[in-house]
Amino acid sequence: MGTKPLAIFLMGPTASGKTGLATELCRALPCEVISVDSALVYKGMDIGTAKPTAEEQAITPHRLIDLIDPLDAYSAADFRRDALAAMAEVTQAGRIPLLVGGTMLYFKALLEGLSPLPSADSAVRAGIESDAAARGWTALHHELAQIDPVSAARIHPNDPQRLSRALEVFRISGKTLTELTQSKGDPLPYKVLQFAIAPAERATLHRRIAERFELMLNQGFEQEVRALYERGDLHTELPSVRCVGYRQMWDYLAGNVGYDEMVQRGIAATRQLAKRQLTWLRGWPELTWLDTDDKDAGRQLIEQVILAQSVKQ
Repeated sequence: MGTKPLAIFLMGPTASGKTGLATELCRALPCEVISVDSALVYKGMDIGTAKPTAEEQAITPHRLIDLIDPLDAYSAADFRRDALAAMAEVTQAGRIPLLVGGTMLYFKALLEGLSPLPSADSAVRAGIESDAAARGWTALHHELAQIDPVSAARIHPNDPQRLSRALEVFRISGKTLTELTQSKGDPLPYKVLQFAIAPAERATLHRRIAERFELMLNQGFEQEVRALYERGDLHTELPSVRCVGYRQMWDYLAGNVGYDEMVQRGIAATRQLAKRQLTWLRGWPELTWLDTDDKDAGRQLIEQVILAQSVKQ
């Protein structure tokens, strides 16, 4: 593979079969899985994130899961740092890093590098949250539009996490998020083979999403979220609680919606997530698509591409 070691990206929308294919790959190739999922980093959030079970991890170990408490923050920069360290360990052991997940922002940060944004400042963030409580997030979005119209066009007024970060960056550095993200960091020092897996038909993906949500409910998803809800220190502005499925169950536990509506909203939100993931992937360069319903062909194709790349080098 020349001077760069090999790494494999396996991307795809939620419920597309990434974990199953990754397991097959690890049986066929000297791979080790590194999770690329912003929800799997949280401890105690297992069922609703479809986290690999202890039995599955005994067969196919996964790195970068169960890293932090749901109260804590984890950024794309944190992921890139941890992923690079994990990839180096895997490579040094003579194995191939297999990066699997659906958080496209993490893949993009890993592949292209990150601009040098200022670290989070709790005092500045608290000031922004105080302003939001007094004036509302819509007013803060108008403020961002005056400062950084490009970022304001990308960030919805009902997305307090990203809106707060954009304002925080400006208040700390005096420069806009748009200015600072024009320059990228160091690119990924690996030869990357990129694959995406999804069903050929959208209706199939929707069916898989509904079936998986029902399975989660049968596995005890309500009890899992109730344990988080009853802690008393978590709230709906946290990225962990805003994860798909968790926010809808949280609203049910709070008495804001009924059970059936919670189920409908949870499935709908998961479909919307899958749609956003597919939109990212349609514009992704140098990507080979695999069919969810043909895992053997997918594994064989990846082996063939690796062989072809090795011969080419």
